[in-house]
Amino acid sequence: MINHPKVSVILPFFNAEKTIESAIKSISSQSFTDFECILIDNNSTDSSWQIAQKFVDNDHRFKLISEKVQGVGFASNAGWKESKGNYIARMDADDWSHPNRLKIQNEFLDNNSGYGAVATLVKHISHSEFSGGMPRFVEWSNAIVTYEEILNSRFVELPIVNPSAMWRREIAQKHGMYLHGDFPEDYEMWLRWFDNGVKIRKLKDVLLNWHDSDTRLSRTNPIYSDKSFYQIKTKYLAKWLKKHSPFYPKVAIWGASNISRRRARLLESHGIEICCYIDTKKNKRHLDQKVYFYENIPSADEIFVLTYIKQMNAKEEIKEFLSKKGFEEGKNFLLVS
Repeated sequence: MINHPKVSVILPFFNAEKTIESAIKSISSQSFTDFECILIDNNSTDSSWQIAQKFVDNDHRFKLISEKVQGVGFASNAGWKESKGNYIARMDADDWSHPNRLKIQNEFLDNNSGYGAVATLVKHISHSEFSGGMPRFVEWSNAIVTYEEILNSRFVELPIVNPSAMWRREIAQKHGMYLHGDFPEDYEMWLRWFDNGVKIRKLKDVLLNWHDSDTRLSRTNPIYSDKSFYQIKTKYLAKWLKKHSPFYPKVAIWGASNISRRRARLLESHGIEICCYIDTKKNKRHLDQKVYFYENIPSADEIFVLTYIKQMNAKEEIKEFLSKKGFEEGKNFLLVS
């Protein structure tokens, strides 16, 4: 191993014999060479270990360790503890990094001291006919590039594809890495970092092929359920509202359907009060709180709006409507669903 690499790549794997060789080759072939790659076996029962060991035997920049506690968060944290680089890059065993990925991300962090992390655009590659909304998610995520865009979108979903990210070592030292709990660990980490003022942006380059398979954890693990996402995002949303909303603890909820109200009510356990709902159906719903037809909502000087509408086209229409009404995203309203 090199003693003081500039970049440490953390690559956990579990039963990845079909893809791990390609993933590791994409790192070994990087145009940027001042790196180490920590390969973390997480209880594989196939030939993944043997494949990884071949790279370790032939390239001093690779190191192979094991983590017995099951879970990508535990494995990634084990790799982080072994790492020595100034910058930390993530990589998954079924993905592929473009040859200039480390070079371009390293240069960005070298030249932009105000940013704690940098991610990239990704190419979605599906291995399943059941890809669901993943192509739409990638299209949405790839359109969110600047820090302001990422910050304003973080409560919708995580607008960063985690294995495309690179961050400064001191960020993880100061704010911690992945925590274990009944929540999506990568989403929680980024929300925690944002809450502590860490700035990130994306490069306008596609530098990672993000492979989508039936076994991806976001499809199979209950910590990635819809309920888990809303619980963790609500926790950090409530913290943000306390710091930034001029009408704290009161909020207006755009979305008066049963599912929108159920998700919004999670805020109440964090001290947030729902003062009213906003509906696109006139005089259709009779609730305990006041319901405004959207054309008749109070001004931006009177309410802070959280939108709990899931449909992508509707979200864009709401943003446009609120902007015309004098609302500013991140100041007078936020998208949450």
